Amino acid sequence: MKKNPVAWAALVVSSAALVSSSGALRQMPAAPNVPAEGQKTATALSQAYAAVADFVRPSVVQITVTKKAGKIPNLRNFPFPGPNGRRPNPNSPNNPKDLEELLKRFFGPDGLVEPQQFGREAHGTGSGFVYDNSGHIVTNNHVVSDAEKITVTFHDGVEAPATVVGTDDKSDVAVIKVDATNYPALPKGDSTKVKVGELVMAIGSPFELSQSVTTGIISATERNDVKINAYESFLQTDASINPGNSGGPLVNMSGEVIGVNSAIVTGGRGNDGIGFAIPMDMASSVADQLIKQQDHKVHRGAIGIVLAPLTPSLARQLGIDAGTKGILVSEIIAGSPAEKAGLKQGDVIVGLAGEKIVSLPTFRLKVAGSPVGKSFDLEYYRDGKRQTATLTPAPFESVAFEREKEQGQKDGSPSAGQPKSSAIGDLGLEVQPLTPDLAKSLDLPAGSTGLLVSEVKEGSAAEAEGIKEGDLITKVVKDRKIQPLGSVKEFQELASKADEVSFYVQTGKDPGRFVTLAKAKK
Repeated sequence: MKKNPVAWAALVVSSAALVSSSGALRQMPAAPNVPAEGQKTATALSQAYAAVADFVRPSVVQITVTKKAGKIPNLRNFPFPGPNGRRPNPNSPNNPKDLEELLKRFFGPDGLVEPQQFGREAHGTGSGFVYDNSGHIVTNNHVVSDAEKITVTFHDGVEAPATVVGTDDKSDVAVIKVDATNYPALPKGDSTKVKVGELVMAIGSPFELSQSVTTGIISATERNDVKINAYESFLQTDASINPGNSGGPLVNMSGEVIGVNSAIVTGGRGNDGIGFAIPMDMASSVADQLIKQQDHKVHRGAIGIVLAPLTPSLARQLGIDAGTKGILVSEIIAGSPAEKAGLKQGDVIVGLAGEKIVSLPTFRLKVAGSPVGKSFDLEYYRDGKRQTATLTPAPFESVAFEREKEQGQKDGSPSAGQPKSSAIGDLGLEVQPLTPDLAKSLDLPAGSTGLLVSEVKEGSAAEAEGIKEGDLITKVVKDRKIQPLGSVKEFQELASKADEVSFYVQTGKDPGRFVTLAKAKK
């Protein structure tokens, strides 16, 4: 057979390419080509992570909890809000009212924020860490609340029964205790000095995988609008946090605990890179009270004011610069420290104990954390002038009692019958006086007063601001002051004279808000 030179050449080339692709003709490198200085830095960082993990792990525990099956709801059968956003009848046997808070605890108000609860079975797993040399362990309230039996497992496999010392559902912090005290307590870091971008490490028992270590950075601080706890100022991190991490420590690269892992934002049950930890300064303050107080409860201070956010429109109408950062006093509780100090409705608070106040949650945290009986200075604007008052916080319970007593004294107001509704200028809504009978039929608190929204015009400014039929308007900004809204006529006169009107509106028993409506342009 005659040989084809082209075919033989093609065979030789293809064979060479095949051998070359198999690696026979080139030597594979023994290691990545990393500059010596870069390799040194990477090795040092790796060693630092390993050192921190070795230091922290002996102080981190797995917490196994047994509860009565009935105390852990089967949320799969829980009736969720329908397309109109309304929840089912709270009196329905399929919608126990006491499960409402648990629903928020699992899914948050919008179905996104999920504390690291351990499931729907009678047994669950969380995390914690040794707090001191007396056997106290810090964890989350939602890990151990209603627990029938608690077992703590240490890093070396030793198990010990634990008892609840105290819990605080408002901050989601709890303290339990074991007899074993030969395990080291974690040093406490200063969470007020934590910086965004700082390297951190989370350790716990996600999905019952004990002593799991994840790393990341601080993504944000002072997240006080997550709305899963009454008092919150979360550290946000991208360190992987999953169910079972609840109560475990978030530590810095010095091995100091700076936060207590508590919640995640997720579309499912796993981590999406957004986790939240209770800052250690808050957690330790709560834990110390739970341990040291005779009743093992947290005692918070209160000054007796109801607050509202300050908007630029409200600031202008109150006679101060529209760019002022602060919070608005919408109500003063009779007999409270605020009343005794001379504060009034319509004051704008801008400073507390020498620190600027720019948000309502921050102010609530600072007041609640203030020692009862110890005075501080409060800076505020009134009639456009900056002033200072000295307040002495009282126990929260006593101030709350005074408010309940004040509400009770309003009971029994005479019924005025069923009044007619009236339009309010060009604002797009009609209102009518609220009678005791109407208040009762709408399940409003006893003694409620104000104007009831009877109609909202489609496409109006009122509709755009989310005002609905059945909302209650109780206060109005007038003459640079917040004043009770006494009559329909007063509201109409104010709306006819001003280009924009600010008033306080609330829906049912929910906290209210200030709304500013401008006249429709003709």
